[in-house]
Amino acid sequence: MNTWFKKSFVLSAGLALILSGCGAKSDNTATNASQTEPNAAQTADKLNVVTTFYPMYEFTKQVAGDHANVTALIPAGAEPHDWEPSAKDMAQVKDADVFVYNGIVEGWAEQALSSASNDKRVVVEASKGLNLMEGTAEEEEGEEAHAEGGHDHDHVMDPHVWLDPVLAQKEVESIEAGLVAADPANKADYEKNADAYIAKLKELDTEFKTGLKDVKRKDFITQHAAFSYLAKQYGLTQVPIAGLSPEQEPTPDKLAGIIKFAKENNVKTIFFETLVDPKVAETVATEIGSKTDVLNPLEGLTDEDKQKNLDYLGVMKNNLEALKKALNE
Repeated sequence: MNTWFKKSFVLSAGLALILSGCGAKSDNTATNASQTEPNAAQTADKLNVVTTFYPMYEFTKQVAGDHANVTALIPAGAEPHDWEPSAKDMAQVKDADVFVYNGIVEGWAEQALSSASNDKRVVVEASKGLNLMEGTAEEEEGEEAHAEGGHDHDHVMDPHVWLDPVLAQKEVESIEAGLVAADPANKADYEKNADAYIAKLKELDTEFKTGLKDVKRKDFITQHAAFSYLAKQYGLTQVPIAGLSPEQEPTPDKLAGIIKFAKENNVKTIFFETLVDPKVAETVATEIGSKTDVLNPLEGLTDEDKQKNLDYLGVMKNNLEALKKALNE
């Protein structure tokens, strides 16, 4: 069974929360290394906003500005598909004024919100209402925990909407609406901040359109099926080695098919990501005599990313350059 979500773990975490009576106000240490823990004076008149993983943290910080203390539950460098909340994390969820999550990728979120109930908390599912794409049959086999996460669909849905700069704008708008609902007194500032960041995302979209318009080839091979939305937005075709969950490994037949495709189409670059073992991508690259390169799904910043002061926009621009290079070989 996929490790995205284990009911017993979340239930026990929720029970530990209730028995301990702990709260995030006294135990609110940011798990993302790029964040700092606010002092009492700073928190007194600001929203307490808890997000799940990096893109949700970054989008929320951009909209919130100085009006909220924003933390991320999932630590920098952790793979969010496998992460599960502790009792301490559940305390943060319970005491949050606003809780922001993407949806689907956080298979634990809905039961965590139910266990750590708070009638005053505003919940933002940033991908809600977007036209989500379905995974492939191979991907579904590795996503059995999907239904356990509270989603009753015949097929697993692809959560990686944040990698499409156009859909990312929609997520920012959803976060803006949540912050305004929780703190209407600062509505004008939230709208101003959201508009400013959306303008940057529109610029990023333009860069992708221009940079990928006249590339020599339209298909690219990735280790993790994270780039379907980006590929669709810019007229490309993602050929994933594995499924939506990065720890999923391909079947021998699937791997053979990828190698055959790569040889027949003279693929010279196999993309892998930063937070998981690249051995599958390296295996394919070795077999066909090609090289590997990073295509970052932005599920968390690495230490190297932070040392380079990279953020969502910076990483996405690096992704664009990597795609342009590979698609023009």
